[in-house]
Amino acid sequence: MSSTCKTIVWFRKDLRIDDNPALAAAARDGQVLPVYIWCPKEEGQFYPGRVSRWWLQQSLVHLNQSLKSLGVSLVFIKAESTVSALLRCFEAVGATKIVYNHLYDPVSLVRDHTIKVKLAEHGICVQSFKGDLLYEPWEVYDEEGHAFTTFNAFWDKCVNLSIEPASVFPPWKLVPPAGTVDGCSIEELGLEDELEKSSNALLGKGWSPGWTNADKTLAEFVDRHLIDYSNSRVRLEGVTSSLLSPYLHFGEVSVRKVFQCIRMKQIIWAKEGNLLGEKNVKLFLRSLGLREYSRYLCFNFPFTQERSLMNNLRFFPWRSEHGDFKAWRQGKTGYPLVDAGMRELWATGWMHNRIRVIAASFFVKVLLLPWTWGMKYFWDTLLDADLESDILGWQYISGSLPDGHKLNRLDSPQVQGSKFDPEGEYVRQWLPELARMPSEWIHHPWNAPSLVLRAAGVELGLNYPKPIIDIDLAKERLVDALSTTCQAETTARSANANGMEEVVMDNMDRAENWKIPVVVLKENVSHSTSLSDQRVPSFQNCKNGSASRKRPLCVEAGRPSPNKIQCNDCESETSGTGGLDLHSTAESTSAKRQSSSSALPFMVPDSSLNVEVLQEKELAYAMKQQNEGTSKGRNQLEA
Repeated sequence: MSSTCKTIVWFRKDLRIDDNPALAAAARDGQVLPVYIWCPKEEGQFYPGRVSRWWLQQSLVHLNQSLKSLGVSLVFIKAESTVSALLRCFEAVGATKIVYNHLYDPVSLVRDHTIKVKLAEHGICVQSFKGDLLYEPWEVYDEEGHAFTTFNAFWDKCVNLSIEPASVFPPWKLVPPAGTVDGCSIEELGLEDELEKSSNALLGKGWSPGWTNADKTLAEFVDRHLIDYSNSRVRLEGVTSSLLSPYLHFGEVSVRKVFQCIRMKQIIWAKEGNLLGEKNVKLFLRSLGLREYSRYLCFNFPFTQERSLMNNLRFFPWRSEHGDFKAWRQGKTGYPLVDAGMRELWATGWMHNRIRVIAASFFVKVLLLPWTWGMKYFWDTLLDADLESDILGWQYISGSLPDGHKLNRLDSPQVQGSKFDPEGEYVRQWLPELARMPSEWIHHPWNAPSLVLRAAGVELGLNYPKPIIDIDLAKERLVDALSTTCQAETTARSANANGMEEVVMDNMDRAENWKIPVVVLKENVSHSTSLSDQRVPSFQNCKNGSASRKRPLCVEAGRPSPNKIQCNDCESETSGTGGLDLHSTAESTSAKRQSSSSALPFMVPDSSLNVEVLQEKELAYAMKQQNEGTSKGRNQLEA
């Protein structure tokens, strides 16, 4: 250990002591200054919702207590600029290096690169580490060196890689540097205001944030619930999942530690010949793989926060019906299972993954609302709100991924309710107005005889809404929308074949769209680049080697015909999309976001650029967008 080396550890979504590569590296090198910088302006339209900020505050308090026991205190800083805050820290203690763990969401990718450039201009050494994934996005590629665009191919490659995820030991002692940093208290960060405290107090009764509590949750799941994971994940009552998602999002437990605990159980069960246990292990590891894949997609295709990965939805006639959006948010669609899920979300910040899929599918396929609206609302309200997982889940549901749900597959909420909540207990818990409805009718009260409704105290249209749309009419409307999309695609292809210069705009957000670009991952890396440093993907067009900005006018081959709706109510593969006040969380936090800068979109770069030039162009583009003000889609999303 070098006593003269002073390292700043920049904590973000890695709020733990155990298996924290950045913290471990700093402890080995010498003196350590741990900092957490809260910069609301840089969060843009993805300013965290109330429950997410509550969890963050509790986790920071927990982390600070742990760091104090090791010899240092976590410095809290509220700033207008993360770069400026870090520079002040360097000046205050005479630091020589900054370390942090990688993040992969689009906002963080731009911010982290900007910070690296700015700090390098001041001669400051910056080192980053893999702390959030089993495999870095640039470590996984196909035989041609390109990024995968389907989950099965990606995960098959991951499980067969020779790279073995390895944890690092926690430090047993930390030495602070001399000097004083002008920080603030945890309360002065402003993560929780007075109006939110009464609601947040209820969260503490059901959840215990903090990295040591994450370890306890992991141990309980592995010891007691993993063996029944395949059954419990489809139940809506009781312990229905691992409950690890918020801990993983905030980095209170590393995905490596989870993976290794599960793998150890797999080895034990394999030795015992426990086939059920092995089946459940594989299923849970696959769910970890989906989390990996969500970050893989966001890194390689950073435009996916605002545009579909494929171009099959560019002509889809999305409905900008704010009344339907409000009814969905408030749990007043008239479909009990959907409404119960949305009210649970508002009351607790949590939804079972099965209900997330059902509510999202209803949003996209029944209401025909833009999936980006739903994704943003989930971000605002979920306790485990995770941008990368939300993007994957909503694109999967909307059929925007090559291996996603078929858009012409419409699952009936009534049938889903009978399958996953056959006795109606989940619905009764969250819809008290239906508490006395018999199980036979609880998932479709509109069909119940009038005597049954009167006995249950249900007056449709008064104390519980009638269905927002008849499901058969919804199917017809979806058929029409898909037919319109198909006709528009045909017209566009004909125009292109005739050499007409037609400019085609996306019905989602009027932004340019491309085919799925080929992302080159296996390429020569500059010798001056550390192997642990964050990299930037490069894109190339399949045909000419450049990422053209002209919209392609072809549909994805092999997409389903829009002339027929599949009403398939069998269990589908799910992806991670974890007096009642019926106002939207998006509305409750809008005042804070209005002062924030816009989210930072990405351009698809020319593949002829090398990594360094690509980084400079991304930085210039991001800074330009940041200076232009609020994002164009915010008015719709905050309605």
